[in-house]
Amino acid sequence: MYFCASCKVHSCSSGDFSNAPKGCPSLSNNMENLSSLYQDEENLKISRASAIVVSDRYGSKTRLEETMDFARECEYKNLGLAFCIGLTDEAEVLRNVLVSNGFQVESILCKTGHLSRELIGIHDNPVAMCNPIAQAHFLNEAKTDLNIVLGLCVGHDSLFIKYSEAPVTVFAVKDRVLCHNPLGAIYQANAYYHDKLFPSKV
Repeated sequence: MYFCASCKVHSCSSGDFSNAPKGCPSLSNNMENLSSLYQDEENLKISRASAIVVSDRYGSKTRLEETMDFARECEYKNLGLAFCIGLTDEAEVLRNVLVSNGFQVESILCKTGHLSRELIGIHDNPVAMCNPIAQAHFLNEAKTDLNIVLGLCVGHDSLFIKYSEAPVTVFAVKDRVLCHNPLGAIYQANAYYHDKLFPSKV
């Protein structure tokens, strides 16, 4: 098992592995093989572009600005936007910003196809189900260079990423309670949300 989320040493960041905890993945014999994957042409392009964007005016650019910088560094021109119907207004603004900055944008709504939830064995709700597989399919068909996820539901985003042929980046995630800011629950985990998030021991 790996315990990076509980590690206080962070040898991977300092480079001093003398006190690395037992089981630290940085000590894996497979690290050399994993490192070699960055020499793959697409992996190299993405990792270099990401590193450049992160270091450029660190902490002064929004996620939106960084997304556009990343696309430019990778020479991605045709961007896909897979979005939730609940964020239609936000999707329109995002699309307009991207187009105004020289990108072509293909956008696909989650309800594409108006599939019945009966398709997946749910018979108690007549609303159209979300269709992330179709969203990925149509963006693949449009030969997008990079796909941007905007507010897809938990699990629907997983299917979209699974079927997307282009690299995927997430602009925003769905959280209906916290105005699409799921970290709000983390920041309150030891305060107001403690009883909600940590089940009582029986």
